[in-house]
Amino acid sequence: MLRIRPKAMTVATIFAGLLPIMLLGGIGSEVMRRIAAPMVGGMITAPLLSLFVIPAIYLLWRQRGLSKG
Repeated sequence: MLRIRPKAMTVATIFAGLLPIMLLGGIGSEVMRRIAAPMVGGMITAPLLSLFVIPAIYLLWRQRGLSKG
């Protein structure tokens, strides 16, 4: 639970920085969009993975190990 706030703040900061690149046009915007798009995708999946998927897998792994021993 202690890592939710820092993770949310990091994601919000990166989104705030990348949002103008993704929405605005101008000189060099085509190249910058290609660079920023994977970062936006990573900022969507990384928090979901680290906050939900990894703890769920850990709990399943831990329960399976306890039931065997």
